[in-house]
Amino acid sequence: MTPRRERTLLQVAVAIACLVPLSVATLSIVRGAAWLQPAPAIDLDSHFRYLSGIFLVLGLAFASCIPAIEGKTGRFRLLGAMVVGGGLARLVSLLTIGMPSTGHVVGLGIELAVVPLLLLWQTRIAHRYRQAITA
Repeated sequence: MTPRRERTLLQVAVAIACLVPLSVATLSIVRGAAWLQPAPAIDLDSHFRYLSGIFLVLGLAFASCIPAIEGKTGRFRLLGAMVVGGGLARLVSLLTIGMPSTGHVVGLGIELAVVPLLLLWQTRIAHRYRQAITA
């Protein structure tokens, strides 16, 4: 596989992965915690929408890495670290409180498995592109 083809595949994978935080964050901002519970407390709703705003911007920031992804290593790693950090926090919840709903378990899998794999893949692409330039 050529570096250009692999780069394109990574860009497509990241674009697809961006759909999750963008859609969930948008739904959460628009509907608040009400889509999880029938009558959330005002403080819970405020916090939920705040975190959803951060999640939305995180998804947009990942999407901003898609063009010229091979040169966005620093940004991509920072964003990935934010996601993994959130996943680790979610894992603490799972271990201390119990198993969350299916959607949250899927999120945990994305945070602690898919994102680290995308980080490794981006590193590979960046390295291959640097080698191609110096060759």
